[in-house]
Amino acid sequence: MSSIGPKPSRLRLHPVSYESLRQQILRRDGWRCQSCGTMTNLEAHHREFRSQSGPDSEENLITLCAACHARVHGG
Repeated sequence: MSSIGPKPSRLRLHPVSYESLRQQILRRDGWRCQSCGTMTNLEAHHREFRSQSGPDSEENLITLCAACHARVHGG
């Protein structure tokens, strides 16, 4: 039997802290999209989506270009 309760809280950083983490991820990934290798229009992608309680953490973020990021999200 499962209990019904509040969702576990997710780690969501303050915007200034998130920007610092985003820059760290871009540096870690060599300023390249980890899917296609381009070095333009880079974004940080949550492997486990924020909408599914994915945290703002180094382990959950990867660098993708805008085009690859849109493809991951079905765009």
